Amino acid sequence: MTEKVIQFGEGGFLRGFADWMLQIVNEKTDFGGKVVVVQPIDRGMCDVLSAQNCEYTHICRGIEGVEAKRINVISRCVKPYDDFDGFLALAENPSFRFVISNTTEAGICFDGNDKIEDRPAKTFPAKLTQLLYRRFDLGLTGFVFLPCELIDKNGENLKECVLKYADLWNLGTDFKEWIQKDNIFCNTLVDRINTGYPKDEDTGIDDKMLNTSEYFHLWVIEGYKDLFSEIPFDKCGLNVILTDNLEKYRTRKVRILNGAHTSLVPYALLSGFETVKECMDDEKMLSHIKKCVYDEIIPTLDLPHAELCEYADNVLKRFANPYIKHYLSSIALNSVSKFKVRVLPSITEYIKRYNKMPETLLFSFAKLIDFYKTDMTNDDKNVTAFMKTASVRDILANEKLWDEDLSYLSDGVEKYVDK
Repeated sequence: MTEKVIQFGEGGFLRGFADWMLQIVNEKTDFGGKVVVVQPIDRGMCDVLSAQNCEYTHICRGIEGVEAKRINVISRCVKPYDDFDGFLALAENPSFRFVISNTTEAGICFDGNDKIEDRPAKTFPAKLTQLLYRRFDLGLTGFVFLPCELIDKNGENLKECVLKYADLWNLGTDFKEWIQKDNIFCNTLVDRINTGYPKDEDTGIDDKMLNTSEYFHLWVIEGYKDLFSEIPFDKCGLNVILTDNLEKYRTRKVRILNGAHTSLVPYALLSGFETVKECMDDEKMLSHIKKCVYDEIIPTLDLPHAELCEYADNVLKRFANPYIKHYLSSIALNSVSKFKVRVLPSITEYIKRYNKMPETLLFSFAKLIDFYKTDMTNDDKNVTAFMKTASVRDILANEKLWDEDLSYLSDGVEKYVDK
């Protein structure tokens, strides 16, 4: 097989997401591509991975069952802090086409203290610029970037950082033009709960890099229409979507998946539940979340109704996964700001479209207010203090909390408070 992918990051997410997908592509098509993993920080897991010939077992687990797969798509690991020349040598291989990364949400950043002569530079985009400049100097074509960091417009932000380093290091207009014309920076949206190494379980598998995840996976890629002709994800039954509008899929995830969590959590905590799975097993809580999602959130979204319902079905299936213990208290962190982003847009859009109140979401709003009257909250102290003592009408009228005056919701919310 040919080395076609450079991957920044050896953690559980990429090994249980991109590498798992590429393994399936290799098994089902003639793609024949290998991945070279770059350890983006000084300390990592590449030594352990290399000791296993870069092979490991990945297990998908959920209400669908349990499925183990041996992953051997990674050919080798490169550690820039130990072998910087070996890292730069990746630029010399014309077969490399794709660059995948997951360097955490803080990984795509710019640091003006980075220098091109550093071995290596500190930040991920700076290391990448070092690699790109070597490739440019050799007269080779650029890459297609598929960043998996969980930030909005991750591809655009990565490109912006690279261009900033080009300016900082005076790498010239020809290099910047090559970055713009010969490289494709895709915005992406990734979605899969990766549960990593099962520390407290006896799986019977002797593998220090053993990895676990749920079955569900989604990779939405914006702006590269020819991807499937190069990596035939579409021939393998994988949930990879190419689109010219990523935002509608991000909105779908925020409103349905995250919105379901946030409209459920205060009510569930007030009712004595501890985990999302417990709520899915309770008839009353399950009914509440279904009404929120299917009756009041989905009608406010613009994707095809069947597609939205299928996504929602998967969300509820994921919430019921017996292998994932998702504590409501952890989701409850900063619930006011989460409600503003995740649930409030569904409320206002529902009213706009149907000229009536979304009663279940307003009930959720009331439970949010009730929740902040307790000592269970974990939020900014000023927000907590205000919410605990203010009236419903004063809370809804507070534009600092909601970016608008929500007094018009007072009657609809007030009737459910403390009920």
